[in-house]
Amino acid sequence: MTQVRLPRNIPLESVLDSVAEGIFTVDLEWTITFFNQAAGEITGIPPDEAVGQKCWEIFASNVCDGACPMRPCLKSGLPVRNKSGFLLRADGEKIPIGLSSSPLRDKDGKVVGGVESFRDLTPIHQLMQKVEERYSVEDIRTNNPNMIRTLQILPPIAQSNSTVLLLGESGTGKELFARAIHTQSLRKDKPFVAVNCGALPGELLESELFGYKAGAFTDARKDKPGRVELAQGGTLFLDEIGDMPQPLQVKLLRVLQEKVFEPLGGIRPVNADVRFVAATNRDLEGMVKKGEFRQDLFFRLNVVRMDIPPLRERTEDIPLLVSHFIRQQDSLKGKNIRTVSENVHQILFRHDFPGNVRELENIIEYAFILCPGEMIHTEHLPEYLKPQAQEPRGADCLPGDADPSAGMDDHKRHVVLAAMKRHGGNKSAAARDLGISRDTVRRILHRSEAK
Repeated sequence: MTQVRLPRNIPLESVLDSVAEGIFTVDLEWTITFFNQAAGEITGIPPDEAVGQKCWEIFASNVCDGACPMRPCLKSGLPVRNKSGFLLRADGEKIPIGLSSSPLRDKDGKVVGGVESFRDLTPIHQLMQKVEERYSVEDIRTNNPNMIRTLQILPPIAQSNSTVLLLGESGTGKELFARAIHTQSLRKDKPFVAVNCGALPGELLESELFGYKAGAFTDARKDKPGRVELAQGGTLFLDEIGDMPQPLQVKLLRVLQEKVFEPLGGIRPVNADVRFVAATNRDLEGMVKKGEFRQDLFFRLNVVRMDIPPLRERTEDIPLLVSHFIRQQDSLKGKNIRTVSENVHQILFRHDFPGNVRELENIIEYAFILCPGEMIHTEHLPEYLKPQAQEPRGADCLPGDADPSAGMDDHKRHVVLAAMKRHGGNKSAAARDLGISRDTVRRILHRSEAK
């Protein structure tokens, strides 16, 4: 490895004082031996006051309580990169920080201490909040270009009285879009009524939609209004429209065409002053070709079509949604969780999210049950997310999921090989995935092969 040599008249301390990141070093007794100018500015503690003190006395940080990145780094001799936490400044302000640690060695290669760099993440957090405020409608948050265009045309669509068809996988938030269309429409002061067309068999769904008159069948002792009547003047959301039985599709077509309906057992039509929004996760056009869905009804529903992409196609939305769900859970559960660790972000970015936004919301809700502090770590995630990346309490140097009875070297080799498999044997890509250098990947594999 090429070594950079400084001119003799330029001391190393002056170089470290010129960088924007905070940098400090400790000996094996955790006493601070160096503290650069940026570290003093971020913490609010002058360097000459920090040197000579124990690091936990200076860093009133949540990572000092059991998740110190320096401790496993000194134990394993490997660097720890891209950890997250909060720092309590000298003036009492709590700020988000990102940290990385490496061991310090003497000329003989013996570990004699550690060096840690940290940066203030406040500007990044503020930028994320501004982006979220800019591209949000109701409870819909996005930074995806396609979704942004959809949200930009949502207000004029809402102001119209046209039927809207929402297409997207289960869990993408179709009902959120339906509610946003209603609340931004001229009908916002009238009811929003939702019915799941796949939750009831055909005969029950018909009475649920159109209601019935007393005496229409054995147990019909009095009139019961249907969802269409309950939604008069407002919006009726027909979820899972692709599951509606074909005989009922004919009756719905009449409502859309003639704006009237007949309750079961009724003798005269009733006017339907209702705006319809339908949604499905099925391929309606394919169903039409197979004769499983009426073509004329499809054309009546497909006046305005909005396609909602799955979460795996808009991963840039994951940080926005995570922040949104954390705030929601904070208000519901009375906790003070602020964010997730960088390792958690990496796991979420790699996950395919077959359950889409709903799955992410469930993940955050689950993590709230287990997380006792201010930051969600990987040990707080559901078990099915842990095989790809695990961050045990105490912050291992590498993310991974190996047999706990295996030795540390076997664990590291297991993690590196898994990362290389994900990236087709590419060591550089595996190193970037794990947050370590390519040389570290090579050393881990070489040590394992030498055994």
